[in-house]
Amino acid sequence: MRIERTPNTLLRTTPTTRRWSAGLIAGLLLAGCQPGPASPTPATPAPTTPPMPPSPALVATAPGLTPPQRLRLLAGTITAAPADRTIDLPYTYLHTQSWTRATNVITRSDLQRWRRDADDSGREVTRRLPDVHGLAHRPTPDERRQFATAGTKTTRYVSGELEPYLPEPLTTDIAELVGALAPRELAGEPAYPRMLVQGVIGVATSQYLNQEQRAAALGVLADVPAISYQGEQTDLAGRTGLGFTVSADNSQTQLIVHPRTGEILSAQERVHGAKAGLFSYVLILEHGHTGTDTATLGGRP
Repeated sequence: MRIERTPNTLLRTTPTTRRWSAGLIAGLLLAGCQPGPASPTPATPAPTTPPMPPSPALVATAPGLTPPQRLRLLAGTITAAPADRTIDLPYTYLHTQSWTRATNVITRSDLQRWRRDADDSGREVTRRLPDVHGLAHRPTPDERRQFATAGTKTTRYVSGELEPYLPEPLTTDIAELVGALAPRELAGEPAYPRMLVQGVIGVATSQYLNQEQRAAALGVLADVPAISYQGEQTDLAGRTGLGFTVSADNSQTQLIVHPRTGEILSAQERVHGAKAGLFSYVLILEHGHTGTDTATLGGRP
């Protein structure tokens, strides 16, 4: 009940009423101190720990799945990579080692690239080993160690000279990304699967893909016809991931995908026919963002 108090409605007390009120309050306090019947203490429920979600690798390697199902499950469960938290830095940094066919020889390169995202300028530092004659060459870990003592060449690029593989921001719509990587009118051609997978590799070795963009790239691979799953594979840098292979247009391309973040760790293509042998092998060793065109992800120039 609400009581309106006005200047003309004052509560007045007398000595008698004050003594009566004090006695009443004291009695109530004493009554509250008397022991009463014990009431059962409700049981405290045991704290429950929410179940941990299964890791992307466990989901994607479950038995009985088709390769497209594995890739789509992986795309839906991948986690953030450390570089996802540094996209506000001005330079996209890439470190690769590659073996590439050039007519009848294999070139061997170690590349560090800093691309300034605002204007596509930047810098590259390249180390080269002598070319290997013949096409049957298989890269070895010893070659990787040799890059450390190879001479370096630095190249600077002005605005617009280091354009990414696809315009940025890269779409996360799978259908749009498929159309950007390979013309849809060629979907019936034998080379179409090879074009799609090489497009995904081209994007991964040119520009940084955040978590959503990596998921879209995995979705593209899931749509590549005749893609197969090879189980866990280890690349030349000793990193283990999930292996997927595409055979098309007289060639076979293998990709190794990070089992948690969905990043492409390495890719290798070998061709068949009259000039069978290695066509390309690339290790994506580091990919992220830096504040200058000299810093690396490890903080060393």
